[in-house]
Amino acid sequence: MKGRIHHIDLTVTHLEVSTRYYDFCLSEMGFRRIENVAEGPLWAGDGLEVGLQASQHGGRHDRDSPGLHHLAFWADSPAAVDALHATLLQRGVEILDAPALYEKYAPGYYALFFVDPDGIKLEYVYTPAWPV
Repeated sequence: MKGRIHHIDLTVTHLEVSTRYYDFCLSEMGFRRIENVAEGPLWAGDGLEVGLQASQHGGRHDRDSPGLHHLAFWADSPAAVDALHATLLQRGVEILDAPALYEKYAPGYYALFFVDPDGIKLEYVYTPAWPV
């Protein structure tokens, strides 16, 4: 048994808008678009697939309600975190917290927090020693 996540599907309000957003964001984080299935688009990273599906209800994501709080993606270095931050700023993406050290989580934990078009909190994080 590996103890790994195989894939995650996110439900989004506007599939076309979110597909453009995730095409950009996920490619910046090393994912590649692999296909569209009946439910929506898919991207593949190193050991993880991300998919989108259209919501059947309106409304913005509420991370304080039961369900997904946030989704964290692995960065190869602090420089990669900084580079994504600069790119997100250029694209007008809402930044929740600029890159910073969060050593309360782990030594050298360096992360950026931002949101997708539906308000889903995303994180791009580098940790020098993982798992701790």
